[in-house]
Amino acid sequence: MNSGLPFLVPLDLDALRGAGVPEPFSFGYADRVRFQEIDVLDHVNNTRYLSWFETFRLSYLRAYGLGDYASETARPGLVLKGVSVDYHRPLHLEDVYVVAGRTKAYRNTSFTMEYTVWRDGLLCATSEAVLVLMEPDYKTKRALPETWQTSFTERDGATRAG
Repeated sequence: MNSGLPFLVPLDLDALRGAGVPEPFSFGYADRVRFQEIDVLDHVNNTRYLSWFETFRLSYLRAYGLGDYASETARPGLVLKGVSVDYHRPLHLEDVYVVAGRTKAYRNTSFTMEYTVWRDGLLCATSEAVLVLMEPDYKTKRALPETWQTSFTERDGATRAG
């Protein structure tokens, strides 16, 4: 069962569209459901989606030049404020899926990401997460750098919220 998609590397736009991922999503990666991700109901356990979104987020931040996580000083101080997930279709062992996402809105110190999971062009899950940029003390909020705001707007079509 070879999808022809490379796993765990950013896909180009042609690969995303070929996998059925629509606009406005321009960043995503493919992977295959593994045995340890399956629960007793024979589908992907809901907690695994959160791990997939975290993996996506790190890859996204690196690719957009927003943090490389190579050292303490290169790590953005991001705190996950909240996340929600809606499940539309189950995924099963060996299914090839694509996680795609984008930043859809931002404020002075936070941004909202949306994530999607696709299999054969079918939407399997959607999610939203709010992330807050913090100072190294993790008590004080930090303003989003102008470069982040520009990247969110130009790459993802994000809008400035309130």
